Amino acid sequence: MKRKRPTPSLSSIFCATAFMACSFATVPAHAIGGTEPLVDILNAPGSAGLGFATRIEASPYVGGGTRYDLLPLYLYEGERLFLHANRVGIKLINQGDRIKEGFGQRLDLFVEQRLEGHPIGDKLPASLAGMAPRDSGIDLGLSYKYREPWGTLQAELVHDVGSTSKGTEARFGYSYDWRSGAFLLRPTLSVSYRDANLNNYYYGVTPGEAAATRPAYMPGSGSNTQIGLYGSYDLSTRWRLLGGLSATYLGAGIKNSPIVQRRVLPAVYVGAVYDFGGHKREWAEENTPTYFKALYGRASEPGCHLARIITARCASLDNTNPTSIAGIQVGKPFINQLNGWPLDFAGYVGVTQHNDRGLQPNGAQLDLFMKAIYTGFPWSDRVKTRLGLGVGVSMAQRVPYTEVSSQAGKTTSKLLNYMDPTIDISLGDLIGSRALKETYFGFGVSHRSGIFGASRLLGNVNGGSNYIYTYLETAL
Repeated sequence: MKRKRPTPSLSSIFCATAFMACSFATVPAHAIGGTEPLVDILNAPGSAGLGFATRIEASPYVGGGTRYDLLPLYLYEGERLFLHANRVGIKLINQGDRIKEGFGQRLDLFVEQRLEGHPIGDKLPASLAGMAPRDSGIDLGLSYKYREPWGTLQAELVHDVGSTSKGTEARFGYSYDWRSGAFLLRPTLSVSYRDANLNNYYYGVTPGEAAATRPAYMPGSGSNTQIGLYGSYDLSTRWRLLGGLSATYLGAGIKNSPIVQRRVLPAVYVGAVYDFGGHKREWAEENTPTYFKALYGRASEPGCHLARIITARCASLDNTNPTSIAGIQVGKPFINQLNGWPLDFAGYVGVTQHNDRGLQPNGAQLDLFMKAIYTGFPWSDRVKTRLGLGVGVSMAQRVPYTEVSSQAGKTTSKLLNYMDPTIDISLGDLIGSRALKETYFGFGVSHRSGIFGASRLLGNVNGGSNYIYTYLETAL
């Protein structure tokens, strides 16, 4: 019997929107070298995961010290589309089942954000003072992976398509997976060949930037080598701990730059991820509902931040600059009744329009997030009440005015972390209508943030925005 394929509704919405969001991104791909050995952990089509990884890495720049970078992990593996934290793409060739068994091949076309560039804001060392900032870029790439029991060979070619460095990089890597019970260890070796545009942009000094202690210099093309040991430990069928060590050896051209302080860059990675793929794929069932939600909200006043709002200590709106949002969210369930608890998980995609009241041109916003929904209140058998928390990523067409004004003189970013706390009740239960049983009225907060400036992926933004909104949601 031919195996029934999952309905494309969620994967198409979930991943296609992610693809558009990352395609429009203008902020921070991997650091120097690397072929994403830490986040390439989901194999089964339909798997999804949320988590984080902290990267502690020696800065290559003189006086740059040690960089602490938080990398949110937004992970999805579809039949043809995938999302790996800062990489999203299409599987042109995918022998997924064979790869899971230990051999096979895969060819991907992807867009990724390059996590490389000068430190930002007050983290800028004196060695870079007076230089034009070197920003993170967006690369378009092609990746080929060939896996056999003896290991995995991978080759990638990427080119900056965001007109940041206009550079090109070719990466070649080998890794081997060693498993023992709940442990997975993955030693890796990779070599990257970088063209002159790429190296000159990030590690060069133009004549106009030259100083007494910083002569003009262009490193030209060259190669870097990276060795690493990465691993994961399965705490359960869903929770995994992640970790890794790596060392990147810079080519002579980069090392000899007057703004580069060392040739070997050590790095440590620690993180955790929740893998939703360990469950029955609820969205593949024909009778699975689709959630449609319409919302309208206003920006909270300065100082009325998320923690104060959700603890009912503040609900004040900004009446000085009364910007607003209106939007639609569409969701599909991933997990119903987790371990028999009154706890569901759903995946959502949201499109929001900002009305900035003439303070700046209006703009749209795309939100992609997973949401936990709790329904176990003592009174829920009479009036169903839901408490939800969504976590994911938000891409704005234009940085909202409330973020621009609150971050005056500081870094802003179109791509930020997204949170969506909500509380609602069933209208059907409230008015005694069975037809409206799965229609809910509630309140929520549309929250964008840069996670306290700790994430290069999110532009090292220390701030964000909060919109308090009301909504109607129904299941069809």
